[in-house]
Amino acid sequence: MPTAKKTAAQAGPKHILIIEDERPLAHALELKMSHEGYDTKVASTGEEGLKEAATGKYDLILLDLILPGIDGFTILKELQSKKSKTAVIVLSNLGQDEDRKKAMEYGVKDYLVKSNVPLAEIVQVVKKSC
Repeated sequence: MPTAKKTAAQAGPKHILIIEDERPLAHALELKMSHEGYDTKVASTGEEGLKEAATGKYDLILLDLILPGIDGFTILKELQSKKSKTAVIVLSNLGQDEDRKKAMEYGVKDYLVKSNVPLAEIVQVVKKSC
């Protein structure tokens, strides 16, 4: 007997990990994503983010690159070495081509420069990636 495919609503909310040390932005992202029906968790340090990401229970990670402690590139390296299947969108103020290229080499889904992207656009990118 074939199993019916679950719709997104039946499958439950998608889980997003926001690794961001700028509290106002992290809070705004958390509110916006929750309002859109996502289940969110915020980590404000690299260590906390890496620990949470390692649980593997997230559908998507929004990752800043400049963090206290462990930086975002180290988190990407760790996720890659553990063969993580979790999609990652980098959300950083590092806009140089070499930073973007380095992040893309780790297989990130997208790279957004915070200062250039409104919150609504971040939500749209997340919707396309989840």
